[in-house]
Amino acid sequence: MDVIFDPARQGAPPAAEGVIKDGDQKTFMQDVVEASRQVPVLVDFWATWCGPCKQLTPAIEKVVNAAGGRVRLVKIDIDKNRQLVAQLTQMGLPLQSVPTVVAFWQGQILDLFQGALPESEVKRFVEGLLKAAGGQMPGADLLAEAEAAVAQGDHAAALELFGALSQQEPENAKALAGVARALLALNEEDQALAILDSAPAKIKDAPEVAAARSAIELEVEGRRARAMLSQFEERIAANADDHEARIELAVALNAAGNRDGAVDALIEAIRRDRAWNEEAARKQLLKFFEAWGFEDPATKAGRRKLSTLLFR
Repeated sequence: MDVIFDPARQGAPPAAEGVIKDGDQKTFMQDVVEASRQVPVLVDFWATWCGPCKQLTPAIEKVVNAAGGRVRLVKIDIDKNRQLVAQLTQMGLPLQSVPTVVAFWQGQILDLFQGALPESEVKRFVEGLLKAAGGQMPGADLLAEAEAAVAQGDHAAALELFGALSQQEPENAKALAGVARALLALNEEDQALAILDSAPAKIKDAPEVAAARSAIELEVEGRRARAMLSQFEERIAANADDHEARIELAVALNAAGNRDGAVDALIEAIRRDRAWNEEAARKQLLKFFEAWGFEDPATKAGRRKLSTLLFR
């Protein structure tokens, strides 16, 4: 199949027209107060001499652009707008130091922060602002659509949606893991592994990425084991303590979609000899749990069985 998702094309989405502008005391009522009756508006109070401002403003602009017009940004140079700053200070805004970012919604001040926050915290601030305004970031919409496509078994659509989100938000672990899982469902495990290997350093070890990698590894192992399923059953019938065969059987059963059977095979192996091969059966079971997700019914049932066995 053609590659739909290309990590080399990752980057910030294009800026929505008119969502970022320089403001002043003449346009403040129109650009901020009145505009905030339609969408939330962030006001970035800054100064040319302010070092932290130079760090913060690009981060705010990136997050606002990613919001796709659902929030706007007005930048106010405090040295060029002293009268406005004085008026707002009298209203209680702490504008003695910059950067200060104030959020307006429905013509009122909703929230604010001071200092050069990292981009991740700016994003959380904007997400909270949108939530208070009854909305959410476009990325949240994409994620919900992608997860719905997975639930419907439409993995090609899920790949496109997860891919779009990952291109918008390269450090979104759920998006990248979703791309990998969609590729796996489309029998493109080599591409799926390549996507995970390309993960930014910040999310390489994220639980979602680790779980997707485990799922791919289990599929590859399972394909091999599935062809030998009857051999594993014959080995166990001949020797009930053939723990290697029992673990291989569990992998094959999982690959065949029999998660409960895979759990039972490993639970039996643990019951017979927990310490065998450095607790290989228990480790394989935990790998299943990671790949399936901790909310999966088979994971929950397996954890209960494992707990009962270990703590009886």
